[in-house]
Amino acid sequence: MGRGRIPDVAVKRLPIYLRVLTDLKEESVEIISSAELARRTGFSSEQIRKDLAYFGAFGTRGVGYRTDLLSDRIRRILGLREGVNVALVGAGNLGTALARYNLHRHKDVRITAIFDNDWDKIGKRIDDLEILPMEELPRVVRRQGIKMAILAVPAAAAQQATDFLVESGIEAILNFSPVKVDGRGQAYVQNIDLTMELQSLAYYTTGSASREKQGSHVSQ
Repeated sequence: MGRGRIPDVAVKRLPIYLRVLTDLKEESVEIISSAELARRTGFSSEQIRKDLAYFGAFGTRGVGYRTDLLSDRIRRILGLREGVNVALVGAGNLGTALARYNLHRHKDVRITAIFDNDWDKIGKRIDDLEILPMEELPRVVRRQGIKMAILAVPAAAAQQATDFLVESGIEAILNFSPVKVDGRGQAYVQNIDLTMELQSLAYYTTGSASREKQGSHVSQ
């Protein structure tokens, strides 16, 4: 689903800014400059100002940003002011780990319903949440106003589960299944392949990256 002229990468950086602002509020820091925000996030001050400019004017030139106001505005932009309910599809090892992490760590975006099609899992609980059959998903999604889902199912079932989520009214999917899925133009999908991420990270443990840098330096 398109988001107009706002780049996806700019949206993905907003939670990073929000995390820093949350820490600053806990430290009783009332004003922060873009330079200090850059130092804490690793992004340039120009990049931060450009990202925020997509959504309006927030700071005061020569002064900086009010941490409480900027935090509130970013939370509003991300739709987090009232909290976001999320459905988890797939209660295997990965799904269970994701659910337990979310239930203990997150309040803004919280898993409120878990689904699976394995009758050996259905009826069991992950902390306080009962694992429900997939047939219950449309009803629960409507009742809880759920628009976001996490997908953690085997590759063979991933697209079918995605189609069912979209038909049930889900508009954004975080996919941990080991295959890319298509939201059919009706849902925004972010695919995360843990195996591929780890494989790419392995490059930095082999010495290849260091040798490449050294070779680049010698050739200059």
